[in-house]
Amino acid sequence: MSITTVRPFPAELRRLQDEIEAIARRSRLDFFETVFEVLNYEELNEVAAFGGFPTRYAHWRFGMAYEELAKGYTYGLQKIYEMVINNDPCYAYLLECNTLMDQKLVMAHVYGHCDFFKNNIWFAHTNRKMMDQMANHGNCIRAYMDKHGVDEVESFIDACLSIEDLIDIHSPGIKRRERASRYDFGEPAERDPIQPGKFKSKPYMDGFVNPRQRLEDERKQLEDQQKQAERRFPEHPERDVMLFLIENAPLANWQRDVLSIVRDEAYYFAPQAQTKIMNEGWASYWHSTIMTQHELTTAEVVDYADHHSGTVATHPGRVNPYKLGLELFRNIEERWNTGRFGRAYEECDDRDERAGWDKDLGLGRAKIFEVRKIYNDVTFIDDFLTPEFCREQQMFAYAFNDKTHQYEIESREFKKIKERLLFSLTNFGQPFIAVQDANHENRSELYLLHQHNGVDLKLDYAEDTLRNIHKLWTRPVHLETRFDDKPVVLTFDGTEQHKRLLGDNS
Repeated sequence: MSITTVRPFPAELRRLQDEIEAIARRSRLDFFETVFEVLNYEELNEVAAFGGFPTRYAHWRFGMAYEELAKGYTYGLQKIYEMVINNDPCYAYLLECNTLMDQKLVMAHVYGHCDFFKNNIWFAHTNRKMMDQMANHGNCIRAYMDKHGVDEVESFIDACLSIEDLIDIHSPGIKRRERASRYDFGEPAERDPIQPGKFKSKPYMDGFVNPRQRLEDERKQLEDQQKQAERRFPEHPERDVMLFLIENAPLANWQRDVLSIVRDEAYYFAPQAQTKIMNEGWASYWHSTIMTQHELTTAEVVDYADHHSGTVATHPGRVNPYKLGLELFRNIEERWNTGRFGRAYEECDDRDERAGWDKDLGLGRAKIFEVRKIYNDVTFIDDFLTPEFCREQQMFAYAFNDKTHQYEIESREFKKIKERLLFSLTNFGQPFIAVQDANHENRSELYLLHQHNGVDLKLDYAEDTLRNIHKLWTRPVHLETRFDDKPVVLTFDGTEQHKRLLGDNS
């Protein structure tokens, strides 16, 4: 694939951009400079296949993504109207064949995204010059392909991509290590001497309250515990499996560099997965606000309604992030405008009084800007999804029926709906896996632990992933998990897969 050179930006679209940008800024949206480019559907599909970065490294999965997008467009199954990149400046791509009304709607939608990228705290750690960084990554990997061969480098990238979700998504905001940075390989800080706990007492009673023998026994016990912890490698379970392999796997320098590139890109894209509902909801809120209050002409009303309703339509069997995010932001704004929050409202048992509750506080717009800044999807749903909202939106939990082989409504109970939704959003719906022991049974074997949360791993996926981790670690790899509520260990020793019940040494 090759990305066609972008064409000049039309004067009419430039005028509309200036007009909509001015409205967005008057509405208190705050964003980086935004650069719009117009592409035809083939070019936009190519850019989308690369995740929005046309200078990204080449890999067969991007070609597969392009084929899927191209076929979807050809058969009328899908159409990309826009794409916007978290960068400074923000880059946004418009589809050439869009109508003028579509372009106005898309621009308003883009400015909502740009405001979210700049101000949401979960994006604060991301590289704001990622367009340049992706180009550097592409040049680096192409150089390795020239030196070591396309097949060898691409095969190694395959192994890296299979574990790109084995990162610690909270590590940018939580210091889990004693080291100052991820790649600080200096000597660890010297530990303070171990001191046993002493009870407070008067000096003349100290010998009775804190007997020397008890203190000495406790000190030895603590020293033994510390030595045992120091022998454990890693000392604590390591959630960032990719970083652990970068630091400890027996990789060539170019392999370590490639794995670091894949990991850096995984951390860049992680906040977008963490805030999909909020981000799309926020952009939809602002495109609907700007269009209905400022930009629509009488002749455009029907087309706008058709396009907007298609975007936020409810799709059976899955969550539409545009719809859920938009309606939840509107619900929050209404609740804080009318005062339907806080202890007094929650403790009100009168149905009629609750239905007519309106304190006319006018705090809604300020509240949604606050929510946009500090929440992610999990905390957004956890704090603001209410039984009333679920009833209004006719939400339900569904499950697969083994008898009918169809998804069916399982429950309309609020607790079940919320649990299912939060479960699907936690860690992007991916399993929590950590490095438990990198010297398992003193044989330099890697032992991984799956934090089981009620759903079994897909066995074929788990086995393939173990094979790929073995390519990086080069020694046998074990994964402790549960199947059918029984603890099991999956092992790949380099030639064969093994599965045994935990505690069964046969």
